[in-house]
Amino acid sequence: MSLKEEKMQILKMIEEGKITSDEGMELMDALGKQENNITGKGPAKWLKVRVMDEKDNVKVKVNIPLRLVDIGLKLGTAFSPELKEAGLSQEDIQEILEAVKNGEEGKIVDVEDEESKTKVEVFVE
Repeated sequence: MSLKEEKMQILKMIEEGKITSDEGMELMDALGKQENNITGKGPAKWLKVRVMDEKDNVKVKVNIPLRLVDIGLKLGTAFSPELKEAGLSQEDIQEILEAVKNGEEGKIVDVEDEESKTKVEVFVE
């Protein structure tokens, strides 16, 4: 996703009331800072979170550019109560952030709640 598309996505989230204008500005600022710090021309990497029911139907699908992972995960947990319901705690989120910051790739989290049959997968692509 290009920087322009990311900015449009943030504006759409504000328009739909998913985030406040202050949160949108915070995301835009983070995009601007990252734009100034980009040195490589490799493909963009994404942190992807999926919450699925017992039939593997995706209930929650969150894709966050790695450069926005700190802000994005906080917003994702705030606006996707399914993440909390599936058992993804604040400590889990901190562990995910550390793994991503340390360069982990592929599947980072794969959790299944036996009682609710809900699965949570977090991976970096």
